[in-house]
Amino acid sequence: MRVLAAMSGGVDSAVAAALAVDAGHDVTGVHLALSQNRQTLRSGSRGCCSVEDSHDARRVADELGIPFYVWDLAERFTEDVVDDFVAEYAAGRTPNPCLRCNEKIKFSAVLDRALSLGFDAVVTGHHARLSGGELRRSVDAAKDQSYVLGVLTPEQLAAAWCPLGSMTKDRVREIAAERGFAVATKPDSHDICFIPDGDTRGFLARRLGSRPGPVVDAATGETVGEHDGTYGFTIGQRRGLGVSAGDSEPRYVLGIEPVSRTVTIGTAEQAAVDEVRTGVPTWTGAAPVLPAHVEVQLRAHGRPVPCEVTAVDGGLRIELADAQRGVAPGQSAVLYEPDAERGDRVVGQAPVAGAR
Repeated sequence: MRVLAAMSGGVDSAVAAALAVDAGHDVTGVHLALSQNRQTLRSGSRGCCSVEDSHDARRVADELGIPFYVWDLAERFTEDVVDDFVAEYAAGRTPNPCLRCNEKIKFSAVLDRALSLGFDAVVTGHHARLSGGELRRSVDAAKDQSYVLGVLTPEQLAAAWCPLGSMTKDRVREIAAERGFAVATKPDSHDICFIPDGDTRGFLARRLGSRPGPVVDAATGETVGEHDGTYGFTIGQRRGLGVSAGDSEPRYVLGIEPVSRTVTIGTAEQAAVDEVRTGVPTWTGAAPVLPAHVEVQLRAHGRPVPCEVTAVDGGLRIELADAQRGVAPGQSAVLYEPDAERGDRVVGQAPVAGAR
């Protein structure tokens, strides 16, 4: 089988490529040049897609004895991921750029090009299990990335290969060390890859400028502070509000209104929701019969919550068994079918439109 190995320069994609070679496949490595300024060196675990990452990926490919190429997708990445990220925050929503990158870049642009070039599959270093077209959680719960893959279609999953989902991250590093890969101890990437300094608010401010407005307490209706831009907030946020509500009870962001530039805050009780509405869903397999009792994960690192899902107005109504805070429009509600023996299966996802 002809396999294209997506090699980021990290330890996970290096081991995934090695496992593909070990399996006897005809493997070609490709590094995605996504950054407009990739000559900037990587700083520890911050960011990715730097010139250093490209060199690390090339060294692994040389050690494996496989062909290696760099595909420049910076322009498309900027349009589909970075510009989308800025636009979503400007509209008062909270996007997940990793999910968007998987959807638009790694499993759309790359997979489409790979298939057109005659490759049979694309292998990646994602920590998720993929077998028989079914996407399931990784055995390493702390590293599971099935949430950010929940947007993939059956056609995309059919041509994808994720060999790391059945092992822990410690085992991945052991394999890399056994092979003598220099990336065996390389730190994992954290934060948003195109904001290597981790200052999301500053990144957005440089692109959207100052857009001051009031911070309003939902309990009293009073203005209790001001802000420089609604893009500096997300639903459920507690820290960095820059206000004093006059009592000791913590406040959370309840609402973001970009037109009036109003940020509404309230108590933990006011922040709790038990119903989520979504936009149009996508399914990883056949669409389930609704209503259905499954589990939903509402954030990349959130815990799954039992729920009942019903089709409403082209989207979904998700009734939560346990009230949740921090359910932000723009995030993804990923649905799982619990399976104690085989691991939770990803059913599909839908973008969060609102909650109450």
